[in-house]
Formats: sequence, C-alpha cells, structure tokens
Amino acid sequence: MKLHRSISLDRPLIVVALEREAQHLHASDLPVLVTGVGKVCAASALAAVLARQRPSRIINMGTAGALREGLSGTQVVGCVIQHDFDDAGIFGLTGEHFGAPIKLHRAGPVLGSGDVFIDGGPAREALMVKGIDLVDMEGYAVARVAQDFGLDVTLVKQISDSACESAGRSWSENVDHCAEQLGAWLAAEFSAS
Repeated sequence: MKLHRSISLDRPLIVVALEREAQHLHASDLPVLVTGVGKVCAASALAAVLARQRPSRIINMGTAGALREGLSGTQVVGCVIQHDFDDAGIFGLTGEHFGAPIKLHRAGPVLGSGDVFIDGGPAREALMVKGIDLVDMEGYAVARVAQDFGLDVTLVKQISDSACESAGRSWSENVDHCAEQLGAWLAAEFSAS
C-alpha cells in the first residue's frame, strides 16, 4: 500500500491496485492510494486510510476484462458484485447478506470482482451467464468500504482484455495504454468541474 499526496475533505481520493495503472493519474495532483491486487488488499488499504482521514468521495480506477462483445474503452460502472462469493448460500445459512450487489448512482455495465484473474474457459462462461459485463479484482471491495464509511464511490474501468485465454498477454501489452486512458478520463472529469 502506498498513499501519494495528502487526503482532504474537499478532494476525492483516487484508488488503484497497481502503480502501473496510476502512472498517468498523478498529473491531477489528487491523492492516489495504491492498494495492491485483490479484494483483501483493496479493502484493508482503503479502510486503514479512511480511518485516519476522509476525502470528499472515492474514485476507483483500473483495468478490467470485458465479457460482453463490443465492450471497450473507459467504462463507468453501474453495479458491482462479487463473482466469487456465494451471498445466496450464506444468506441461506445465516439469514444475513454479506455480499449483496452494490448499485451505484448511475447507469452502466455490471462489474464482477473476484480474487482470480479470468482468462477464458468455464469461469468466463459462468460469469457471462450471471449477466456480468466486465471483471476486475478490487472494485467490489472499494465500493463496499466506501459504502461502510458513508462515502460516494465511482468505479471507472478501462478495458484491457477480453478475459479470454490471451488475457494475461493482452493485459501486459495494454496496461500502459490503459493507464493513459484513465489519466485522460480523470483530466476530463476535473476540467469540467
């Protein structure tokens, strides 16, 4: 975990998994938290930071694999779920939900977050059947922690691959371009405000 710049109540906190994804976000001069990969790293790092200081809101940015044909570019997520957590099964046992979908304040694709890199096969097919449009490894955790702290959250994902057998190679080849596109989205977002 690494926090770049100080957090303040009047500015959003940008949250990303990797320094490579953050390389073009620093031009904004906003605070950037680099959490590490996966839901546990994201949740732990963000909760630790928010326990000390609150920003105006959270913007989670990063790469994602597209499951839906034709989905590309920068996507602002409308709903996020944990694709590797059996919320219905846990509800059946306990009568409580611990991983319900999080609907965000906008229309947009459905993001499925899980602690596995999706690279084709039966896992990809199963996620498509669930109506998931794109996949990442941190979005749900960031949204859940933001929700728990009463903060508005926006999830912005740049499509890096199609979550198929060549996803690992595609991600490696595209991550720098994706980082540029995320930086351009952030610059446009804050030049309009």
